[in-house]
Amino acid sequence: MVVLGFLSLSAWYLQRTNIPVLEPRGPIAQKEQHLIIITLLLSLIVVIPVFSLLFAFSWKYREGNPKKAKYSPDLDGNRIAETVWWLVPSAIILVLGIIIWNSSHALDPFKPLDSSTPAVTIQVVALDWKWLFIYPQQGVASVNFMQIPRQTPINFQITSDSVMNSFWIPQLGSQIYAMPGMSTQLHLLASSDGNFYGSSANISGSGFAGMNFIAKATSQTAFNQWVTSVKRSPDSLSQSAYAKLAQPSQNNPVAYYASGAPGLYATIINKYLAPIGGTSSMGSNGASNTSGMAGMEMQ
Repeated sequence: MVVLGFLSLSAWYLQRTNIPVLEPRGPIAQKEQHLIIITLLLSLIVVIPVFSLLFAFSWKYREGNPKKAKYSPDLDGNRIAETVWWLVPSAIILVLGIIIWNSSHALDPFKPLDSSTPAVTIQVVALDWKWLFIYPQQGVASVNFMQIPRQTPINFQITSDSVMNSFWIPQLGSQIYAMPGMSTQLHLLASSDGNFYGSSANISGSGFAGMNFIAKATSQTAFNQWVTSVKRSPDSLSQSAYAKLAQPSQNNPVAYYASGAPGLYATIINKYLAPIGGTSSMGSNGASNTSGMAGMEMQ
């Protein structure tokens, strides 16, 4: 009864609370939602009996019930009970292992999404404490805001110009780490229009709480209009402008840049790499550097 009451209360809470990971707006997030539900249901196979028995034993063997609670200190070796509590968890672990194996390959963040629509590349740089989005194909950039066309694969190339961070848009899918001196990838797609909350999923200092952004999905026409409007911005993301932007700051407003320094993303990564036979250089914020990182993706 207590367990059923708890489940009912949980269902009531979930219906009235906005939980982004349970409100997917893209194919990757949908598959991840299914994984969450499946693992929850599998867990309940163990959780419900365990807590039910906990309350049942607590009631039966309470101090005020000496007659109905038989004291059997030498009882052991119940084969049926031991088979159940070993076999059921083992079966659950086996099923979870199969699910994890399959989903790890199906949801590989480096795996491009199947689509007849050409992908849009967005280069993401985690800074203290803001997000820089560079659109190399469109020649524009933005801070703490990005716009994407719906039903279009987005190829994120992600790095950090500070400490390690984590890039996450819960309603679109996977979070992935951003590390200085390295570039990683993430492929997502928005299946409908909307403003999707994005954030840092890795504590990175005093400005961490304000390190969030909006990912706005629109039609291709609206996306093209947005790019055209950004190109009219008087600001340009030159090397000097970027050096100023990269300085630590908190709760940054949205900003747009009409153009940027050629190869800025690669320059940000390269400055953390040590020359052959030399020592690594320091990044703009004094973060420790990484040398010799194999398999780096750059543009």
